[in-house]
Amino acid sequence: MKIFVDSANLVEIEEALERGFPSGITTNPSILAKEEKADFREHINKIIELVQRSGYDIPLSVEVFSTRPEEMITQAEDFVRHFGHYPQLNVKIPVGWDELAVIRELRLRGIRVNCTCCMSYGQAVMAAAAGANYVSLFYGRIRDIGYDAASVVREVRATFRERNTPCEIIVGSIRHIADISESFQAGADIVTVPAKFFRPMVSHPKTDEAVRQFVTDFQKWMQ
Repeated sequence: MKIFVDSANLVEIEEALERGFPSGITTNPSILAKEEKADFREHINKIIELVQRSGYDIPLSVEVFSTRPEEMITQAEDFVRHFGHYPQLNVKIPVGWDELAVIRELRLRGIRVNCTCCMSYGQAVMAAAAGANYVSLFYGRIRDIGYDAASVVREVRATFRERNTPCEIIVGSIRHIADISESFQAGADIVTVPAKFFRPMVSHPKTDEAVRQFVTDFQKWMQ
């Protein structure tokens, strides 16, 4: 069970790293676009510096921002030139017919691939067969179109286990805390979680009540 931080915000990433639970970080163009305007490469390098300064050696996914296969390969090579000093760099490539060739080409070049925007069993299986290191299933978006997202995760997990497929399942597009537990129970290797969910994940009113009672009872006993 691994939790990735789905953010490009340096404060959010640092707060998570300080608490010891992240097993990786994922970004995408929309997430990056929420940050203050800056040079894209400089911002990614700031994330890398923060991760390394915090003593972590965890995967970082950076997504291409083109729909043209040739440009995807060029951008991936550019990422390697600028971020390749970080050994756990993964390039995110969206799933698709032409994109399968991109995945294969990048893997032949020794570039790790996170195949993103997967909404179906077939997409995930095809991406893994093309050589993707990770397939990212979009839980909330799968549910938006009326499908049982947990069933899709379970089916992919069962096939990967049966075939001994060396590809990890990431579940993203998390909309509710329940999505996280459902994803892990369905067989996800990784859930990539927006930072807004981290505090609620470890908060509970009965926990607060119990702690207050323990402290109050002990203080009374000490008087």
